[in-house]
Amino acid sequence: MTKAITILMLAMALGACSQTEKGAAVGGLGGAAVGAAVASNPVQGAVVGGAVGAVAGALIGRASEPGRCRYRDSNGHVYVDRCPSGY
Repeated sequence: MTKAITILMLAMALGACSQTEKGAAVGGLGGAAVGAAVASNPVQGAVVGGAVGAVAGALIGRASEPGRCRYRDSNGHVYVDRCPSGY
C-alpha cells in the first residue's frame, strides 16, 4: 500500500512537468534502479545509472517536443510554448 501511494504521489508531481522534465525523472529513476541491480557496488551503480538515465531521458523527452521552446518569465516561472519561426 505504501508503494502504491508513493507511486501515485510521484505521478501527480510529474503531471506539471514538461516532456523533457518527465523524461529526465523517469530515466533517472529507471537508470538508478538498473544500475543498483546489476553493479557490483549498488550505490555506485545507482549513481552512475541515475545520471546516465536522467540525461538519456531528458534527450528523449526533448525530442518528443519538436517546435516547442522553454521560456522563463520575470518571476522565474518556466513554461513551454511554440518556438518563434526559424527555430
